[in-house]
Amino acid sequence: MKILVTGGAGFIGSHLSERLVREGHHVTALDNLSTGSLSNLAALSEHPGLEAVIGSVRDASLVEDLVDAADLVIHLAAAVGVQLIMDRPSQSLLTNVEGTENVVRAASRAGRKVLIASTSEVYGKSASVPFREDDDIVMGPTAKIRWSYAYAKALDECLAVAYAHEGKLQAVIARFFNTTGPRQTGRYGMVLPNFVSCALQGKPLMVHGTGEQSRCFGHVKDAVEAIVRLIGTPEAVGQIFNIGNDEEISIMGLAQRVCAATASSSEIRLVPYSEAYGPGFEDMPRRVPDVSRLERVVGFRPRTPLDAIIADVIAEKRVELGL
Repeated sequence: MKILVTGGAGFIGSHLSERLVREGHHVTALDNLSTGSLSNLAALSEHPGLEAVIGSVRDASLVEDLVDAADLVIHLAAAVGVQLIMDRPSQSLLTNVEGTENVVRAASRAGRKVLIASTSEVYGKSASVPFREDDDIVMGPTAKIRWSYAYAKALDECLAVAYAHEGKLQAVIARFFNTTGPRQTGRYGMVLPNFVSCALQGKPLMVHGTGEQSRCFGHVKDAVEAIVRLIGTPEAVGQIFNIGNDEEISIMGLAQRVCAATASSSEIRLVPYSEAYGPGFEDMPRRVPDVSRLERVVGFRPRTPLDAIIADVIAEKRVELGL
């Protein structure tokens, strides 16, 4: 099968591309390399099953040509990371909304099935934990840039649902919770690689707010497994799925566990949100997925333990830092 993966040189996209090529598919990996890197695809650099295309999902004609040549589309390209969203809000919004519109329009016109990557951010400030796909959404005010990513991804979902409702699109929507593992960069605020890098170098680990806010971290290999199963399951079409591990930990607890795993004496330092992101920044106290729908439909749920995920990131960072 010919599969177009947008964001194919990114963190999740590169792991997915490797898996699909290994299974005998031909993958076209579209990426503008703003946050992705061709080095992520180094293992496939000479493989005939991979074609890397440097370009943007905001280029409608390019997207249309690539979708036409594919049998299936997996749309992962997006501006991600809190720091990136806060630093470049307008560019991030356009990438996420215009890019998805181009993909959805091209896929509907060509009759291609598409998986749209969304995010747990769309649950906003909901206090109904664990988050279920059909829950109401509680967003923060539009005047706060912090919520722009959530609004953009919610609009992406609405576009896919609208096209599907009109009978023009076969779509699966995947809401990713915190996904981490090898190849994830800490450059745009990704917490685990940042913590590990700091711990290995003896630098302070910066924990925002009180550190009591909790998250659930899933391994990228589990996210890839979920994607592969979703695109291969006809019953998944027209549905929304949470993809994430439900092992919950506070950010302070994560910092402490990283220090223990690296035998680091690094200081753990609390940093007010206002200092990290500016005044008025809001965060959610908990973000936990209900993955029962995913398990029911495809027979799989992410289960890699957090300690194993941390160990994988540590191993990669040791090599990267020459330790």
